[in-house]
Amino acid sequence: MALTTGIVGLPNVGKSTLFNAITRAGAESANYPFCTIDPNVGVVDVQDQRLDELAEMVNPQRVIPTSFQFTDIAGLVKGASKGEGLGNQFLAHIREVDAIIHVVRCFEDENITHVSGQVDPLSDMETINLELVLADLETVERRLERITRQKKSGDAQAIKEHTLLSRLQEVLAEGRPARSLDLDEDERRMIDRSLNLLTLKKMLYAANVSEDDVADTDDNPHVKALKRQAASEGAEVVTISAQLEAEIVELEGEERQQFLEDLGLSSSGLDRLVEAAYRLLGLITYFTAGEKEVRAWTIREGTRAPQAAGVIHSDFERGFIRAEVVGYNDLMEAGSMAVAREKGLLRSEGKDYVVKDGDVVHFRFNV
Repeated sequence: MALTTGIVGLPNVGKSTLFNAITRAGAESANYPFCTIDPNVGVVDVQDQRLDELAEMVNPQRVIPTSFQFTDIAGLVKGASKGEGLGNQFLAHIREVDAIIHVVRCFEDENITHVSGQVDPLSDMETINLELVLADLETVERRLERITRQKKSGDAQAIKEHTLLSRLQEVLAEGRPARSLDLDEDERRMIDRSLNLLTLKKMLYAANVSEDDVADTDDNPHVKALKRQAASEGAEVVTISAQLEAEIVELEGEERQQFLEDLGLSSSGLDRLVEAAYRLLGLITYFTAGEKEVRAWTIREGTRAPQAAGVIHSDFERGFIRAEVVGYNDLMEAGSMAVAREKGLLRSEGKDYVVKDGDVVHFRFNV
């Protein structure tokens, strides 16, 4: 499924360095603001050990991982909501993504200029978040002006939307994001129909640290401050080193794993970012496995079998009959699909079945 995560942050915090490393896309990276003018889009394979183990069991002709899309959005600055630093163009790019990864500089380096003159994660967070809030406030106020005119006619829907927009305006005027407002499903749908609010998108913070700090950030005061503030927002922080990721991405297999172990890491920053983004967006992975291919598929948690089948092809959903399902752990324990079938671990599920993370599925359909 085509879900995108936008990478944002102030200039020179390491956004483009990180983007280059994790996607090998070659976005320009330089020690001056606005070196990224157009949003760079990169698609990266999602590493999943379960896929590798399934492939080892089935020995297919090809193995296809699921993928995740990152969009590198040029550095925002104070005043972006009013057009400073090409802000309007960049804010429009953020509106197109499903979630936001906010890269925050948590390293000291006198050779890399900080746009505000000093490294201060809390100030950086406040600057970016406030610009997004101000942009949303302007959007809500414009919509509120139109709805106020419709409300005067006694239109019930307009009255309902006016009440909701007034609540949003109050929250945003206080400098708080729209996601801090307690919304029910109807209200959320109403906002999604008429507005595309930046601060309603879920946010994940990426603390960009030096290579020396990546394995142990306990003594990094910038990371500590960032985590405290993120916790107050109910947000997660992933610690990475953009420079280190640039080295890791050049390695493969055992060499890569040994490099990580030497650093005291169990996984790369990219892997941890993707895992956190999956949690943020409520995504899970299911698998299909046959002689031709073993493949991973991404769906939202709570997706029913016909809709999960539709991720493969619309005909699968339209002509859905049933899904033959076995859990990944059960299949690994059985040792093969044939043994799983013999032991009754392979189940036949209907259209109301909710696909679970790690399910290995074969869809039956007829069009």
